[in-house]
Amino acid sequence: MTRDAVIESLEHYFDDGGFWADLSRRVAIKSCSQDEPFRPELYRYLKDEMMPYLADLGFVSEIFENPKPGGQPILVARRQEDDDLPTLMTYGHGDVVRGYDDQWRDGIGPWEMKKVGDRWYGRGTADNKGQHTINLAALKACMDARGGKLGYNVVALIETGEETGSPGLREFCRAHSDLFKADVFIASDGPRLNALRPTVYFGSRGVFNFTMSLDLREGGHHSGNWGGLLANPGIILAHAISTIVDAKGKILLDELKPDPISNSVRDALSKLKVGGMEGDPEIDPDWGEPGLTAEEKVFGWNTFEILAFKTGNPDNPVNAVPPKAFAKCHMRFVAGFDPAVVIPAVRKHLDKLGYDKVTLTPDREFMAATRLEPDTPWAKWAINSLARTAGEEPAVLPNLGGSLPNDCFAHILGLPTVWVPHSYPACSQHAPNEHILESVSRSALRLMGGLFWDLGERDGLPLQ
Repeated sequence: MTRDAVIESLEHYFDDGGFWADLSRRVAIKSCSQDEPFRPELYRYLKDEMMPYLADLGFVSEIFENPKPGGQPILVARRQEDDDLPTLMTYGHGDVVRGYDDQWRDGIGPWEMKKVGDRWYGRGTADNKGQHTINLAALKACMDARGGKLGYNVVALIETGEETGSPGLREFCRAHSDLFKADVFIASDGPRLNALRPTVYFGSRGVFNFTMSLDLREGGHHSGNWGGLLANPGIILAHAISTIVDAKGKILLDELKPDPISNSVRDALSKLKVGGMEGDPEIDPDWGEPGLTAEEKVFGWNTFEILAFKTGNPDNPVNAVPPKAFAKCHMRFVAGFDPAVVIPAVRKHLDKLGYDKVTLTPDREFMAATRLEPDTPWAKWAINSLARTAGEEPAVLPNLGGSLPNDCFAHILGLPTVWVPHSYPACSQHAPNEHILESVSRSALRLMGGLFWDLGERDGLPLQ
C-alpha cells in the first residue's frame, strides 16, 4: 500500500461511519474527573474502552494508580516491533469536564453524540476523546497498510486527570521515565488557529491559578447602621486588583511580564491571524498589552485574568456590608517565565501599597510553559509532512495560547514535542454544546495518516 492509499482508507473509515461509532461509544462514558461520583467512569474508560482497542492493535497495556492521593488513574500502553526501530510517544486524556446536562441546546446533551449540520455535539468530542480517537485510527490504518507493521515502536499514555490539572503526572513521568524512552512525541489537543487551516504547535503557555481573599469580620452588618463605618472587603479587593492589572487588561507589575518577544517568534506570529471566523467572539483591539498584535498577545505574552469575584451573596443580595471577599485569579504565561515569582511579587506589591490583609493562596499545581523552536529538525519534519497532505503549509504556532502538561514530555522526558490539534476555537470545549466539526475531523484523519505513514519511512527522519 502507499501513502495515498492509507489516506483514502481513513476517508472510508470516516465516510462509512467507523469514526462516528468509535467516538460516540467513548463520549457515552461519563468520565468526568472533576466530581468524585464519576471516578468509576475513569477506570471504565481505560479498562473497557482503551485497553481492548489498543490490544487489537498489538499494544500491551497497564493501568497505574496515580502517585498523588486522590489522583486519577493513568494507562500506559506499548507496541514494540523491534528494539532497533525508532519509538513514537503519543498521549491523550480520557477525562472530561462536567456535563452541565441541563444547559445544552434543545435536543442535545453531553453524553450522546448528535449531528447538526457540520457539528457533532457531545462532551469530549473536542477535548480530548475525538482527538485521540483520530490519532489511534490513523496508527491503525498505517499498521494495516504495512501488513501489521508500523516501522516504529509506540508508547501511549492516556491519563484521566487533565481537566483537574494533571495531578501526579509529573511525578509519574519522573518515576517511570524508563517506560517512555522515545525519539519524538506527537499528540493532539486544543484548537487549530481556525477551522479552515491545519495547524501545528510545539509547546504551550503555562497556567497558574491563585486566590486573592480578604476576610475582615464575622457576619454582615446592616448598611444603614454601619455603612460608612465598616470597611467593605469587596471595594478594597477591587482596588487591590486594579493595581495589578489596569482597566484595559494591561499587566502593571513588571515582575509578571515575560521577556521581550524574540525575533524568531515575532516572525512566526506575523504569518498568523487570530479570530474573524464564524462563531469566534469579536476581538477587543484595545485590550491587553499595548503595542502588540492580537497574535502576539495570545501566543507570545503573559495575561492576568479574574475568573470569578465574590462578595456578599450575589444571588440574593441584602442591604449589609459584607464580611469577606475573594477573587479567583489566573495567569497564562509563555516559556521563559517562572511562575514561582507570582505570589512573592504580588505579596510584596500589595504590602507596599497597604493591602497587607489581602491573602494569596495558590489554587493548584501550575502547568509550566514550553516551546520547541519551529526551525528545529523534528518541527521542520512535521511541518513538511502536514504540508504534503494538506497541499499548503500549516499554521505554525511556536506555542499554543492555552495550557497543557507538555512540560512532562518536553522537560521531564526530554522529548521534542509536536502537537497537531483537531478542534477549532469556537468548539465550546469546557462549556455546554461542546462539538467538533465533521469537516475538520475528516481533514485531521488525512493529516495524521500521512504523518504516521511518513514516520515509518525512516528517510528524512531527524534521528540522532
